[in-house]
Amino acid sequence: MADTIVTASNPEAGIALAAAITTDLVAEIRDRNDLWPTATAAVGRLATGAALFAASLKREERVSLQIAGSGPLGNLAADAWMLAAGAIGARGYARNGRVELPVDARGKFDVSGAVGAGSLQVTRSSEVGQPYVGVVPLSSGEIAEDLAVYLAQSEQIPSIVALGVLANPNGVAAAGGIIARALPGSDERVRDLLEARAATMRPVTQLIAEGADAGALLRELAGDLDLRAHEGIDVRFACRCSRAKVEAVLMGLGADELVRLTRERDQTDAICEYCKTRYVFTTPQLQRLAEQL
Repeated sequence: MADTIVTASNPEAGIALAAAITTDLVAEIRDRNDLWPTATAAVGRLATGAALFAASLKREERVSLQIAGSGPLGNLAADAWMLAAGAIGARGYARNGRVELPVDARGKFDVSGAVGAGSLQVTRSSEVGQPYVGVVPLSSGEIAEDLAVYLAQSEQIPSIVALGVLANPNGVAAAGGIIARALPGSDERVRDLLEARAATMRPVTQLIAEGADAGALLRELAGDLDLRAHEGIDVRFACRCSRAKVEAVLMGLGADELVRLTRERDQTDAICEYCKTRYVFTTPQLQRLAEQL
């Protein structure tokens, strides 16, 4: 099943929804970062949340989610944006990806324990203008609840967020999520209905593993609520790194530091935290960068 996000709405009730299948995206993030299962669940939820947030962005906009946690995972990050082809590109990583904890009392990944206490920062940026940054304390460390708290506190949008990753040492079996947002003037009765259905709905990973697509996830949450579904959006792994961006970072060190690097080693390697692409700079290349300063 291809990774897809489907958006839908009920303007009369003032509800907007989005559902995502992100199994392939999370699997690639896992493979590139060598994440263990609990870390895969945490980063996969965050990347899925970023992709769902990006479904409402314009072409030149980007959303970045960063968690600074006290748990063994350290910092987590994910961002998503609209690609030129009309798909959503997303990526994610954890500072310490080799984290594995015993399952919790419900038999689920102990993402909360792996994340710990801390804060969630959401940054919405575009090619022009200043970025919007919102920061909230982590509510549970389960990520879905934390994103819902962010939407309620920083954007004053009551929301339902459900995210899930079904992973094991061999890979990712299912990943996806749903977001339902209340629009201004929304019907409180409909909000209560959706919250009640969300409380009793089966886990999204179970639904996906049984063959549910993004549209089926929407129907599972919405029930009999009439929805106007929109065209699906492809989701794929993408990275924003490039050699030119790494060169800019190196030049930001200053000419003296670049010259020092040329004296200490034959080459300097820089590795992207998200995609693990290695950029190699030889001594002559560093010298040329220093000469430009």
